[in-house]
Amino acid sequence: MPLRSDLRNVAIVAHVDHGKTTLVDAMLVQGGAYGDHAHVEDRAMDSGDLEREKGITILAKNTAIRYTGDAAPEGGATINVIDTPGHADFGGEVERGLSMVDGVVLLVDASEGPLPQTRFVLRKALAAKLPVIIVVNKVDRPDSRIDEVVEETHDLLLGLASDLEDEVPDLDVDALLEVPVIYASAKAGIASLTQPADGTLPEGDSVEPLFKVIMERIPAPSFEEGAPLQAHVTNLDASPFLGRLALLRIYNGEIRKGQQVAWARHDGSLKQVKITELLETKGLQRVPAESAKAGDIVAIAGIEDITIGETITDLDDPRPLPLITVDDPAISMTIGINTSPLAGRVKGAKVTARQVKDRLDREIIGNVSIRVLPTERPDAWEVQGRGELALAILVEQMRREGFELTVGKPQVVTKEVDGKLHEPMEHMTIDVPEEHLGAVTQLMASRKGRMESMANHGTGWVRMEFLVPARGLIGFRSTFLTDTRGTGIASSIAAGYEPWAGLIEYRTNGSLVADRSGAVTSNALMALQERGTFFVGPTEDTYEGMVVGENSRNEDMDVNITKEKKLNNIRSSTAEELERLAPPRRLTLEESLEFAGEDECVEVTPENIRIRKVILDQTERGRAASRAKRQNA
Repeated sequence: MPLRSDLRNVAIVAHVDHGKTTLVDAMLVQGGAYGDHAHVEDRAMDSGDLEREKGITILAKNTAIRYTGDAAPEGGATINVIDTPGHADFGGEVERGLSMVDGVVLLVDASEGPLPQTRFVLRKALAAKLPVIIVVNKVDRPDSRIDEVVEETHDLLLGLASDLEDEVPDLDVDALLEVPVIYASAKAGIASLTQPADGTLPEGDSVEPLFKVIMERIPAPSFEEGAPLQAHVTNLDASPFLGRLALLRIYNGEIRKGQQVAWARHDGSLKQVKITELLETKGLQRVPAESAKAGDIVAIAGIEDITIGETITDLDDPRPLPLITVDDPAISMTIGINTSPLAGRVKGAKVTARQVKDRLDREIIGNVSIRVLPTERPDAWEVQGRGELALAILVEQMRREGFELTVGKPQVVTKEVDGKLHEPMEHMTIDVPEEHLGAVTQLMASRKGRMESMANHGTGWVRMEFLVPARGLIGFRSTFLTDTRGTGIASSIAAGYEPWAGLIEYRTNGSLVADRSGAVTSNALMALQERGTFFVGPTEDTYEGMVVGENSRNEDMDVNITKEKKLNNIRSSTAEELERLAPPRRLTLEESLEFAGEDECVEVTPENIRIRKVILDQTERGRAASRAKRQNA
């Protein structure tokens, strides 16, 4: 089959925070993507506000780097790089990214080594029979252990290859034994084929060795001579001038601006459409183009309802490509309109059920790993996703767009197998200092986790691997960070389904619940300070059923948080003293979702995040609790 020798399509994959986006920065700078006087931003590919704030990649993005080095053919070559998320919750983005490329660069931290997401992306790449290049990054870390990390990565490659023998019978295991290894410091913009001594930078002053290996080891895109147009929609974007943009990987044929093509839809139907605009990527910019050929990754405009996984094909000889499929969601939460007494207080906020439903429908179009299902109520919907973080980020994005919402506590998506209830499991890897070993094993045991292995590398840190129910990880992170004093590193990946593991105790402390509406007073806070930690400060508005703090005991307590100081005509010698109040504990959206109990939910507005009881009325809540006790007895 003919090849496009002037083109390479490659995805950079790794566990979260191993340096993918920083490596792409170095490739962009050294590939001449910026002008001589252009401002060069760190993590240029993380363009979203949330991505920059959290320091993680949420959406897979592509860039095109012009390479004219020693390994390039005459006239140079274009390397299309897909920067993928490293967090397991955004696995749908990773799967889409892999569908666009002909090989992967696997980044591994020189100290942490392969982690759960490394296994996930590597398995997907091997299942698609994509060649792999290993880059050991951060080799200049003082705690780097380069030899062990290379060995662990090779072991992981061979282990996954043997696991996939039945699924992918023609997998070339011999090729995996000769996978090239590059040693790099992405932050310094250096890569080398020579292993440096521990803690020193690799030889050289550029990432040229990486470009060279990509050109030699990643196959050029192949195509069928004379075949009709076949292009897969792998991602969506929007332009204020052009409307919806569809990102395409062209497998065969040629696409031209103004061309009439066939649009093969999800339901199997074909529709004639016109390509009103064709855009190609140069560096970080999309620029107009007249035509594109097999192997190119381009964006097109002119098709309003096009979605991911559909095909643009030839009008006279349509040949649709298979739809893109992703793993099933494991976590769900209910998202509905804000039903609290304080709803609608924010000027210009979006508060109607129609607005919320339209926004969720838009999310489904561009996010293949999210599902939206109806509930018994017309103003609330069940939203399913890969994990708690992915759903929390969706809610945070909606909050910033001006929506007011009521969000239920995250739940697991169960299924029945042979008449028995099964729940999703997670394979969790935890790195902690040795002194926290006991606290972590105790915490995981309470979450029904089973330890599968434990290793001590002699660095004062211990690595443990657990199999734990996905619902055991709801609210896990804040407790884990408290128990390890912020030093622990925990990450997990889906590990199939197992029979229901039984009751899990999430929270040992109860809630402090406001028993009436009104403004919080410093007098009431002073009187109740010993009862627990408060989430509200003086003068803030509260309502009956709102959770205003965490009780120091394990049961809920209704409190009067609005109590005024009684005035009398007796002057007190201490009356003028400054009342010292502990500052309120402000919970983020993720922390609020973790904290919320089974009978609680989270009120989200553009200005505030509050936890509340599902049933606000104190009397009604008591009756519901009594009914639940009788049913469980």
